[in-house]
Amino acid sequence: MKPLVSLLSLLLYLNPSLPYSLKNCTIDYSVNPTADVFLNCANRKLCTVPDDIPRDVSSIKLDNNIIEKINRDDFSNLSKLKSLYLQINWISHVDDGSFIDLGALTVLEMSGNYLTNLTANLFQGLSSLTVLSLRWNEVQFIHTLAFQSLTSLQTVILLSNQLQQISDIQPLLQLPHLQKLNIIDNQFTSFDTKDLLNMSSSLKVLYVSSEKLKTFSISTPVFPQLETINLCQINSGTFVRWDVPDKTLLKSITQLLISNTWIPFEEIQNVLQSLESLIHLKLSYMDEWIVKGLLETVCKIQTLTSLDLSHSNVTNLSAKLVTCSQLSDLDLSNTHMTELPKGSILSLKRLRFMTVKTNSLTKVPDDIRSLSSLEILNLSDNLISELGCDDFTNTTHLIELYLNMNNIVNLHRCVLEKLNDLKVLDMSNNLLRTFGGAFKITLQKLEFLNLRGNSVSFFEKGDFQGLGSLKHLDVTNIEKIRPGAFDGLVKLESLRISVPPKLYYNYSALQQLKSLSIYYNVEDGFNHPDLNDYDFFYTLKSLKIFTIICKGYHFDFPYEVSTNTIYTMKYLESFTAENIYVSAPNGFTFHYHTHLKNLTIRQTDMSDLDPMLFETIPNLQVLDFSNCYLKSLDFLVKARPPALRFLNLSNNELTVINETVFQSLPALTHLDLGNNPFTCDCSNAGFIQWVMSNAQTQVVNAHQYTCSFPVAQQGRKLLEFNTESCWMDVSFICFISSTCLVVLALLSSFIYHFLRWQLSYGFYLFLAFLYDSRKKKKGTPHQFDAFVSYNVHDEAWVYREMLPVLEEEQGWRLCLHHRDFQPGKPIMENITDAIYSSKKTICVISRRYLQSDWCSREIQMASFRLFDEQKDVLILLFLEEIPTQQMSPYYRMRKLVKRRTYLSWPQAGQHTGVFWQNVQRALETGNTPDDTNLLSGPTDC
Repeated sequence: MKPLVSLLSLLLYLNPSLPYSLKNCTIDYSVNPTADVFLNCANRKLCTVPDDIPRDVSSIKLDNNIIEKINRDDFSNLSKLKSLYLQINWISHVDDGSFIDLGALTVLEMSGNYLTNLTANLFQGLSSLTVLSLRWNEVQFIHTLAFQSLTSLQTVILLSNQLQQISDIQPLLQLPHLQKLNIIDNQFTSFDTKDLLNMSSSLKVLYVSSEKLKTFSISTPVFPQLETINLCQINSGTFVRWDVPDKTLLKSITQLLISNTWIPFEEIQNVLQSLESLIHLKLSYMDEWIVKGLLETVCKIQTLTSLDLSHSNVTNLSAKLVTCSQLSDLDLSNTHMTELPKGSILSLKRLRFMTVKTNSLTKVPDDIRSLSSLEILNLSDNLISELGCDDFTNTTHLIELYLNMNNIVNLHRCVLEKLNDLKVLDMSNNLLRTFGGAFKITLQKLEFLNLRGNSVSFFEKGDFQGLGSLKHLDVTNIEKIRPGAFDGLVKLESLRISVPPKLYYNYSALQQLKSLSIYYNVEDGFNHPDLNDYDFFYTLKSLKIFTIICKGYHFDFPYEVSTNTIYTMKYLESFTAENIYVSAPNGFTFHYHTHLKNLTIRQTDMSDLDPMLFETIPNLQVLDFSNCYLKSLDFLVKARPPALRFLNLSNNELTVINETVFQSLPALTHLDLGNNPFTCDCSNAGFIQWVMSNAQTQVVNAHQYTCSFPVAQQGRKLLEFNTESCWMDVSFICFISSTCLVVLALLSSFIYHFLRWQLSYGFYLFLAFLYDSRKKKKGTPHQFDAFVSYNVHDEAWVYREMLPVLEEEQGWRLCLHHRDFQPGKPIMENITDAIYSSKKTICVISRRYLQSDWCSREIQMASFRLFDEQKDVLILLFLEEIPTQQMSPYYRMRKLVKRRTYLSWPQAGQHTGVFWQNVQRALETGNTPDDTNLLSGPTDC
């Protein structure tokens, strides 16, 4: 048995399409069975690259491990791999050619390692690579041929390494498709294009700076397509000299990002004045220069439309942005502002996007009122406590407004009444107590409203009646929602609420609702909700996603609600219930939910689960019964959901698993059985073998499953249990049984093919023998001269040709089954009686006769009488010329009967009188075997 298991394991390993039973990784679940395979091996304390990576994987995450070296064969034959993440390991060496088989790889992430040298053949084979990240390494040497294979490379990140000279990156700059290069925080003392040999790079984005950088000089036309320069100093207190003598060398620059960079004031002024195409400017941690009046120079750049001053101290902006009237985007995040001085942005009439988040503003800046062109305003994470009626009077073109994470207590109706174009409003995590009818006014275009985390006690009837276009509403942490509160939300598709068990809301207006999430906070001693509180669920006929979660004490979802309420949601595709049921829901709960694909029930005692629950869910793909006290999986054997792909049964009480359970789930690809108290004995041997060898289902983290029983095996890995002793006797029995079955099948096939007619003949011969014995004892005289055996298709010939001659002219008494068989008697008994009650048997043979089972039995019975009595009692009349090879196998037995009488109707031709005289002579011939045959016809059949 052991060699067989080893062979099976080898076959599984060689098959590139079997990503199952992985020791240290899991495959991320995807709803789409044809989607790319994503392998997750992150945070596993791995010292080496796993050796069981499936060949069809498209993405591998190996980050946050302790891998020290990449070997030549670690990623061999992974021709479909597109993304490889190796960041935050201890990698200090990579064998040359380690990536040679990764021709489809587009992203290689190796940040946070200990690489020092990039050798000539390190990246060999990576012809499709577009992104290479080597940040936070110790790279100090790059071979001139290191990047020769990377013909598709577009982005390279070498941030925080040990590169000494700008010439080290020249091999990179020679790549034909390079667009973005980040070399911030290296050991450069200068960045001077004179150090680069005569060349022209396709680079568009350059990030450069370091603690030691003293000169940034572009004096040669190395970067004709350069669009973005990012100068970001790291913990530096030294000045950087900017040297660009010819401003035409920066004619393509549209973005300049300067952060914590000490460029002399006059030089940075000259730099900004030379950038004729600048569109976006970022000045972070540039407090001193802003105070000196740098913004006056900035505002003179006519092409500038976007200004980012985040993380700079601009507490006094008065009159500094007055001349920046061309701006359309302004970012003042994290600028330590307690207020925006009045008039500081008054002239920015073209401003469309403004961000002032994460400051200490106590009110909406007055200047906001004058920005009529503003479309997006972000004031989140401030100290605003009150909104005035005039705050947004003139910002009538606002589309998105973010006021979350403030201290707003009240919202008055007048605050929002002018915002007719508003689509997104976020006021979450404030101190709102009332809405003051703010949402009763007509906000015709509002689609997203977030009000979670406020202190509103309840919603009244009609509070949202003006939001006719609203699609997404989040009102979690609101205590009560009274009937009619959702009136007017005719287009609402998604609703999130969080309330105590007593419900007061009405869903009747939400006919388009597709997603509903309810969160309960249940405290000790609460009153069980009245069933009438759930009546409004019945109107949610369009719902597709229903989530109901209880935090705190167990909340028992009433039986009537779990059946009658959910019954109306016939288009439900996803149902989640956590800490809701005390026991398993009734078997009829999802009786009408043929569209259900995702069923999640957690923190519920499902030990009494009725398999009928699954009978009407043919499309179920995801089933999560984690933390449900399950002790057996028998319900799956009975349920057999045919489309189930993902099954989560973690944190239950399963000790023994019958592998046949999963064989009844034909589509299962992901199975999670983590944190179950498994038993390490032969009762789980079949399951262990199935986990190791099945070719369809990935058992998530199976190699980490531990044993809880018996006590001596506690803590041991389940898959390390030796199953050989369990299979020894069983395998021998299986061998013997299978051998016997094979032999029996072969023997049965042989007998059927070669001896089936002989066996059938013997059977009827035996029946005739029994009948003949009874007849001899009775001594019954013959009633007929002959029994005529014929096929029904030849009946016309019998009545037209035979009967007129033999009965009317010659006077013989003939027995015909259509005329003389006794009604009600079994057919076989009638045949036997007819043969033994007649002196002779006449067989009228045609091709149809040979194809008839009953005719065959009649001639067999007559043949037995011939052998038994040793008398000539059988007369054969051939109505057709039939070649010997076409004879039925029954008639081949006639070869055993020698010197019998044969008559041929076709040979009689026009002389039928002679034919009937021969028949008469055959009927008159004595019954002794020595009588001479005087009839013509074939002598052998």
